[in-house]
Amino acid sequence: MGLEGWRVFSAATILGILFFHGFCLSEKAPNYTFVHEATSAPDVSFYDYIIIGGGTAGCPLASTLSQNYSVLLLERGGSPYGNPNITNLNAFGAPLSDLSPSSPSQRFISEDGVINARARVLGGGSCLNAGFYSRASTSYVRDLGWDGKLVNESYEWVEKKVAFEPPVKQWQSAVRDGLIESGVRPYNGFTYDHLYGTKVGGTIFDQNGTRHTAADLLEYANPKGLTVLLHATVHKILFRTKGRSKPLAHGVIFRDAARIKHKAYLKAGARNEVIVSAGALGSPQLLMLSGIGPEDHLRHHNITVIYHQPFVGLGMYDNPMNAIYVPSPSPVEVSLIQVVGITRFGSYIEAASGENFAGGSASRDFGMFSPKIGQLSTLPPKQRTAEALAKAIDDMSKLDAVAFSGGFILEKTMGPLSNGYLMLRQKNPNANPSVTFNYFQEPEDLQRCVDGIKVIESIIESKSFSKFRYDDLTLQVLLNMTANSPVNLLPKHSNASTSLEQFCKDTVMTIWHYHGGCQVNRVVDEDYKVLGVDNLRVIDGSTFYDSPGTNPQATVMMLGRYMGVTMLNERLASEKSN
Repeated sequence: MGLEGWRVFSAATILGILFFHGFCLSEKAPNYTFVHEATSAPDVSFYDYIIIGGGTAGCPLASTLSQNYSVLLLERGGSPYGNPNITNLNAFGAPLSDLSPSSPSQRFISEDGVINARARVLGGGSCLNAGFYSRASTSYVRDLGWDGKLVNESYEWVEKKVAFEPPVKQWQSAVRDGLIESGVRPYNGFTYDHLYGTKVGGTIFDQNGTRHTAADLLEYANPKGLTVLLHATVHKILFRTKGRSKPLAHGVIFRDAARIKHKAYLKAGARNEVIVSAGALGSPQLLMLSGIGPEDHLRHHNITVIYHQPFVGLGMYDNPMNAIYVPSPSPVEVSLIQVVGITRFGSYIEAASGENFAGGSASRDFGMFSPKIGQLSTLPPKQRTAEALAKAIDDMSKLDAVAFSGGFILEKTMGPLSNGYLMLRQKNPNANPSVTFNYFQEPEDLQRCVDGIKVIESIIESKSFSKFRYDDLTLQVLLNMTANSPVNLLPKHSNASTSLEQFCKDTVMTIWHYHGGCQVNRVVDEDYKVLGVDNLRVIDGSTFYDSPGTNPQATVMMLGRYMGVTMLNERLASEKSN
């Protein structure tokens, strides 16, 4: 082998070692020396890559790119470390009911009236969710044209840091056995894979009930190649247009917690890029604020049009979730999502139990069922008042404690097919955009919900689940309890417990799996490059048409790693050819 061949071999070998084993000088969470408050940032700085959004996709992407290049990761929220409401399984729901400006969760209410939340913390939605970890189906991967081998390697890279087998106790076991008894077969045991039937999936909570988030994937980073800035809110992406056939992204403007303005620019280099990983609300919102979007809408907000892109903000999906709450005469463990039934008709059946979901009347917060979280709260616009919320909380405080011993079994509608759109309300990037999801607009979504509720009814009536239900609480009573629960501020319909279609519409909630707004072949190409401009990509769940698998976080983290490796490989090949 000649000297030049040895150099190429060595570079490829070293790069491979770094890709799949992590950087040898990596640091352990939470003691990252490369994470700083944005107030410490210089007025102007230069990097090979600028990533906007330190969430579920942004963290693995930044870690990977930092192996060979200088990377700036800008996160508008703070650190998840040291916050027990994020870290502890038993505190699930607390961040979602925290409406303070420093909360890791930012509430928004869709125009449909469903209370929802978006992450505002390093690690993104993995800091707030119920922790379930499950891969996308092989058909999902194939349909997107992803490289199956690299997909599997990227999942494994993620799983080494954040995925665990959950301890399945009595209540979850009863749901599992009830699913099998109800015909959701075969039983596939514990697996990360997406398989028809019933399975135990992974969790990002370890055996001690400690949450591991996408921020933990920064342990793979090259500390010398990465800078993470917290409380750094990007206001716009900067473009060069003079003398160019297409606008060129070359930097960003962001503000720190003191509202001081900073600029970060790309270093000289044709392959250096700005990457938007701000999530299904944040990514289309930021493109619009930067002048990429429907020109009439941008001009309405006095935003200079950089590129007329009518599809930005279209194709907004949120998977509907509906549940039946089941009070239990027997004590139940505290559990988040562990078991799932993957049906062939397009509904996923999951369950959770214990006081972190139902609260306890002494806590006056009511955990998962809190009106403050809004998980079961669909509010018509005229009822979105503090008084209505206070009344719901007061009503809950009067309920007998037995009402909060149990759990709920939910169904999530696959896809979905129904979708809506996102629009700006104002130019402030901290303000929520307006978003409409059009739940159950498509009849097939509603039918999937109805069929899923029927499976839940079958589980509740199964022999396997009999220990955890009261004999005198009929299915109709349970449906009425959920439909008339004071945590739901929807107008009530008298037929909600007899018409499952009406029950689905009246009790629709979010499972926080919303996606779309920057979809492949509409806003970005298959390499996630924004169409019509240069040196700009979007890599996150805003590019999806369907929610991957039963729960998307595994695939979003995988995508960050996958695209990081892909981009490094492309650059290596380019450098070799030159």
